[in-house]
Amino acid sequence: MRYLALNNKDRQSMLAKIGVKDSDELYKDVDSKFLLKEPIADLPKHQGEIEVESYLRKLAKKNRAASDQPFFLGAGCYKHHIPSAVDYIIQRSEFLTSYTPYQPEISQGTLATIFQFQSIISLLTGMEVSNASMYDGATSTAEACLMAMRIKKNKNKIALLNNLHPQYIEVCNTFLNLNDASFIDNINDECAAAIIQYPDFYGNIDNIETIREKCDKHNCLMIVVVNEIIALGLLNPLSTADIVVGEASSIGVGLNFGGPLLGFFACKKAYIRQMPGRICGATIDSNNKPGYVLTLNAREQHIRRDKATSNICSNQGLCATAFTIHASLLGEIGFKKLAKINHYKACILYDNLKEIKDISILNKNFFNEITIQFKNHQAKEFNNYLLKNNIIGGYAIDDKMIIAVSELTTDSDIITLKNNLVNFLSKNES
Repeated sequence: MRYLALNNKDRQSMLAKIGVKDSDELYKDVDSKFLLKEPIADLPKHQGEIEVESYLRKLAKKNRAASDQPFFLGAGCYKHHIPSAVDYIIQRSEFLTSYTPYQPEISQGTLATIFQFQSIISLLTGMEVSNASMYDGATSTAEACLMAMRIKKNKNKIALLNNLHPQYIEVCNTFLNLNDASFIDNINDECAAAIIQYPDFYGNIDNIETIREKCDKHNCLMIVVVNEIIALGLLNPLSTADIVVGEASSIGVGLNFGGPLLGFFACKKAYIRQMPGRICGATIDSNNKPGYVLTLNAREQHIRRDKATSNICSNQGLCATAFTIHASLLGEIGFKKLAKINHYKACILYDNLKEIKDISILNKNFFNEITIQFKNHQAKEFNNYLLKNNIIGGYAIDDKMIIAVSELTTDSDIITLKNNLVNFLSKNES
């Protein structure tokens, strides 16, 4: 908790300095219907620190942490092991910031880390350049759409070719509507780009080579979205794409009750001047020593906002540092091994699920997520059933459930899920 040392005299002095009578006057331009008329009913009155801590501990006990029971939730945010070294290193004072270091002479450590982050992303994606990270997978996808329309001028359609994460679609629609653009189902000559998620929202791995051919035919860019970056340790690099974006929080960042996340953005070198956000580059100083700086960083990013390539304000530097530490600890061999373990666990899950009648498995292939379909719309009902049995189930949508596994999923967890599914189906049949 913060300690605010201001008294009433201090507050009155500050209000007088800016020419207002009280704090309510600061909100005079806000419609009154949005202002609280009375205290929030369930919020306790002002109390001492001891009482507040006691109250918050009681609230915290109501939470069910992901590690307290079998966990199968994924769909963009995945439960992976984070080495303890990650938290230790990012809490050092030279790393503990999310903001862009504008003074390179005193920020070499942070800039070097960001450069390493970009290098790792480029290696994983097969792209020539990467930027200094984005807010999350959804906004990086939206920024990719805007970038494609800057490159392919006078084209204002984006073809959505497979099952893109619905939350990504929602964010993209907000950005596209602001720019008089929209999604369509098939590629045509009006398209600035085509998007394919890899693996898709339901866990399927589509053939991106056929998409490349269609994009070339209609002179549009190919955007590949990855919301489980560990998959790139097993799948082929996406060097045939023009832009690769997605979510990287599986490495180093973790769930954190839903955020913060870590977006990444990489592309071919030919499009580097249209990239959003910041790029960290390596150089040589006047003493012929290596150094790191922000490069190709247009002034309109900070001053003339209406002419900016992007209005991304933070480069998620702390999360990018966490990713870089974890990825460095794994190394190339460790990253590939981690990907193989995740897929192996999914194979065990598949073998157990295919023995169960009254459900359908929708995947022809998969990495670490498998989608099952119920004959009746029972996905959410099954999730509630699992919660009562101290299991956090998959992502339920309509009559489907997307079930994710990771290196932390035990064989016992999978058997427990299978047995609960069998019992649930038998009870509903009777």
